[in-house]
Amino acid sequence: MTADQSVTEPVAATGAATMVDVAIVGGGLAGSLAAAVLARAGHRVTLIDKRAVYPDEFRVEKIGGPQLEMFRKLGFIRGLESVACPYDRVLNIREGKLVDVSVGQAYGLPYADLVAMARGQIPDASSLIVDEVTAISCSDDVQQLELASGRRLKARLVVLATGMAGALGYKLGIKRRVLAAGHSVSFGFTIARRDGAPFDFNALTCYGERTADGVDYLSLFPVQAGMRANLFMFRDPADPVMRDLRRDTEATLLRLLPGLRPYLGDFHVTDRVQNWVMDLSVVEGHLQDGVVLIGDAFQTNCPAAGTGVARLLVDVERLCTEYAPRWLMTEGMGKAKISEFYSDRDKIAADQQSLKMAHFRQALTSRNDIGWDVRRRLHFLRRSLTHRVDQMRPGWLAQVRSALRA
Repeated sequence: MTADQSVTEPVAATGAATMVDVAIVGGGLAGSLAAAVLARAGHRVTLIDKRAVYPDEFRVEKIGGPQLEMFRKLGFIRGLESVACPYDRVLNIREGKLVDVSVGQAYGLPYADLVAMARGQIPDASSLIVDEVTAISCSDDVQQLELASGRRLKARLVVLATGMAGALGYKLGIKRRVLAAGHSVSFGFTIARRDGAPFDFNALTCYGERTADGVDYLSLFPVQAGMRANLFMFRDPADPVMRDLRRDTEATLLRLLPGLRPYLGDFHVTDRVQNWVMDLSVVEGHLQDGVVLIGDAFQTNCPAAGTGVARLLVDVERLCTEYAPRWLMTEGMGKAKISEFYSDRDKIAADQQSLKMAHFRQALTSRNDIGWDVRRRLHFLRRSLTHRVDQMRPGWLAQVRSALRA
């Protein structure tokens, strides 16, 4: 793929290379957040992406829970609040019955808006170069980058935030090992009632009813365009039901989740149905001089597990507030420095938790042996009983949990 030449001025290949502290390759959420954190700390940063405006892609669309504290810690919470739709109450249902109610601040927004917010936090807009990196030459001192336009850059550190696009990493000898091909399938679309009336809920999660369907859950939450739907499944991506979900979304959704009907009424899909097939994978051969991988470039996540943003934020926080600033204070950028990031306890814990939750969600959704059937029933029964107790004695469970943590 080539850069958007309408916004990229070709620079002669013989021109002098620009020197920066950190060159970040990939301007999605991970790269844009990392660029903003480092640039605000006073480092010379260049963010390189082939798109001046990030396209409308089905990726992260809601932020909540512990993720909000990390956004706050990194200084992005006000930016998030300015572009997202807030909600603080989610009805959780299964087989048409209420399981419990989740209470806590959360936000819904398109991924493109989330990336634009992060890029908007970079102090100097010229730090974004709309171009494509075609080659990287790494050493234990200075890294050389060649761009499609002919421009050349030098950087002490290169951060690869290229997601699952592994061409550059492959050229460096970094390979991706697939742990589970076609692990999960996700769908994203927006819905509305045909009569134009609002839905009777602020946000709703509907869990799958039958293991054979492979439906983990449908999450409904507000965005500026209306009520957004994220459907997460563990099922063969080639199964005919995937085609049905794209072509006849409303009927197929109610066939898979009949308990939804009383909550949605007469609804329709208002925009394009997008879907994503996710492989679980990790990289190998990544410990190299002068280059570090973050986010999906290092390890992919199961969208249903909801751990992708948490992992990404841990990577950004640890690299950009702890390691990169310290590395830049001394000469060299060899493997000994780079290994500190990959050995970080918080990063390792986040990576391991992400894989653990990916396998747990799949088993809880799809396994039909007696052991998992009992576990599944107990999982939802425990949640339902907890909710009933909390209704009878509001705040009592929170007090118990607080006492146990003390």
